[in-house]
Amino acid sequence: MVTQLKKNMKSTMNVVMESPALSPYSARRMTKPVNFYCPAAPAASQVNLAADFNGWDPGSLPMQRRPDGWWYIQVPLTHGYHQYVFLVDGKPMADPHATGTVEVEPFGRASVLAVS
Repeated sequence: MVTQLKKNMKSTMNVVMESPALSPYSARRMTKPVNFYCPAAPAASQVNLAADFNGWDPGSLPMQRRPDGWWYIQVPLTHGYHQYVFLVDGKPMADPHATGTVEVEPFGRASVLAVS
């Protein structure tokens, strides 16, 4: 009986201690909507978001101009740090409200965002 109890406890502990990254409900796999605003481009004709989460594709995430002149897009992102730049009429611009910056080729300075 004691041996069976220890065996059951060990089995239960294995499930409890399972790596969260392997679980389908891990925070690392969950996404949450993140809003991006580009404030310094009211006269721009086009603004796109290029980032590590879209393979730095300059055309895959076009932003929408709001009535106040700011550009906006909402993107579902997973937990972690993400790097991005705004492409204002094709020219890279870092986000002045970002958590930090890093150097990314070919864009130069890119912004960093922490999602939790």
